[in-house]
This record gives sequence, C-alpha cells and structure tokens, in this order.
Amino acid sequence: MPVTHLLYLHGFRSSPRSAKARQVAQRVAERHPDVTWWCPQLPPSPQDAMNIVMQGIARWPPAAMAVVGSSLGGFYATYVAAAAGCRAVLLNPAVHPARDLARYIGEQTSWHAPGERFFFEPRFVDELRALEGGAIAGPTHCFAVIAKGDEVLDWREMTARYRGARIKLLEGSDHALSNFSLHIDDVFAFLELA
Repeated sequence: MPVTHLLYLHGFRSSPRSAKARQVAQRVAERHPDVTWWCPQLPPSPQDAMNIVMQGIARWPPAAMAVVGSSLGGFYATYVAAAAGCRAVLLNPAVHPARDLARYIGEQTSWHAPGERFFFEPRFVDELRALEGGAIAGPTHCFAVIAKGDEVLDWREMTARYRGARIKLLEGSDHALSNFSLHIDDVFAFLELA
C-alpha cells in the first residue's frame, strides 16, 4: 500500500532544516502533494520527543504511514515503527544513543542555528535507555541506508542491528549522507512513492 502519511525525524542537534529533511520535504511537495508530511522540531528530551510524535501520529493509518529517521532520528524511527506497525527508512541510524550521547551532557548548540542553545540533561540518557528495544519489529518493513564512511557511528553496529532488513551499504559517504540525492529514489521506491 502506498504511503499517504510521512513522518521525518531529524538527528541530535539537527532540525527540520537539515539537508535531508528539506530534500524529502521538497520531493513530497513536488511529486506527492496529497501525502501528509510532518517533520517536527524535536525537543532534547527523548521522552518528550516521543510523546509529541506519538500524539501527532495517533490518528494516522499505520498501514499507509511511514517514518524516515536520520541518526538519532533513526533510533526514534525504529521505536515509532515498532509501536505503530509501519514502515521505516533509517539513514545512518543511531544504535546505542544512550552510550554515545552520554558524553554530550551539558550545553549544546544546534547545527542549523548555532545561536540556539539547549541543555542535554543526564536524565535524557536514561530516557534513551528506556526507548531501546530488542529485535526490530517487522524487519522487512525497514530499509536502512548505511555508510561505511560514517565518521560518527559504526557501520558494523548499524548493519548488525538491522539484520534482516533491506540494507543499502555505501562504501564511502559520511554521517550526514552528503550524497543523499543519489539515494532518495531508493527511499521513495521503498515507500511506494517513486
């Protein structure tokens, strides 16, 4: 069933202004104007972020919705997909954010608005740990784009986490998937929105 509702979840210190979020938004607007599109600005608290997202999609049809998530947003997208029973596209998804983000406790700046600051609190690490799941639900409903050249996350951890899912493993690239335009067709094909 084609996707009629599409959610995009950005990564840590990122925003709806990220290059990938804007590319997906533009493609939806230009080629799929009837698709409901939502890319919320996520708060630093993982619990608050998931509360906002789950309330926002509460009335969406699970069989016709999908979520795309990048980095920490990929971790969140995995949680959302398991909870909602929908398809997920994961772009260099964080696998162990409680472990990896523990060193970022303190004041942080936003990538897309360096003047905007937020405080990453110790309790947020516990909130991330509470969102960690076991095996991914419905691995055939997941498509992961993973770059071996990711300078932030380990591609081996990502491929192990999403074993059984459709995986596009890139030989190079980077954490931001700077060459995302080369892979957006595959993302939309998976969503049956090609």
